[in-house]
Amino acid sequence: MSQCRKRCRRQITKVARYFYRFLTGTLTQDSVEDDFELSTVCHRPESMDKLEELTKFTKKELQVLYRGFKNECPSGVVNEENFKTIYSQFFPQGDSSMYAHFLFEAFDTNKNGSVSFEDFVFGLSIILRGTINDRLNWAFNLYDLNKDGCITKEEMLDIMKSIYDMMGKYTYPTMQDDAPIEHVESFFQKMDQNKDGVVTIEEFIESCKKDENIMQSMQLFDNVI
Repeated sequence: MSQCRKRCRRQITKVARYFYRFLTGTLTQDSVEDDFELSTVCHRPESMDKLEELTKFTKKELQVLYRGFKNECPSGVVNEENFKTIYSQFFPQGDSSMYAHFLFEAFDTNKNGSVSFEDFVFGLSIILRGTINDRLNWAFNLYDLNKDGCITKEEMLDIMKSIYDMMGKYTYPTMQDDAPIEHVESFFQKMDQNKDGVVTIEEFIESCKKDENIMQSMQLFDNVI
């Protein structure tokens, strides 16, 4: 593998790890590094200038992301199986397939079974550079599996099980089998303000904004790339 490709892979890997930590609430100051190398790619999409207008990335940042994306996905798009394979490299100690499925669904905004570079950077632009409301709306959409406008306990349990599966059984401290259920109950205790058994987007955003840890994680994300 060329040095150029190795650098691009490391850059995309860092973005993915920060992304995971943000969504799971485990991003800390120590995990933030602003050491992305900005360099020029030989081949760029015809829409690079347009992407600069539509996202909050600079042209150089888009070039870095594009080179890494093309190295991992030479065809310019990635299907769900390939997405799972790439994502599994970040979490070899566990089974990341289900969580990768949920992430793929969130990035595949056109619902055509593939994620293009445009889909990828539109999502990252929201996660890394969007307003607080933009980021929380994106996260809510990830958790709202059937896209009916609310998060149920069943949906949240599916998400939490996929995260615990991805983290693996050999973590420290060791996770108990009932940990996902406890996490869901804690989530609903905090978020379900009217106690009707579901969490709406309004409840989700309001509760997250009141959570100091979530807000700190989102602010730290400003320096990822």
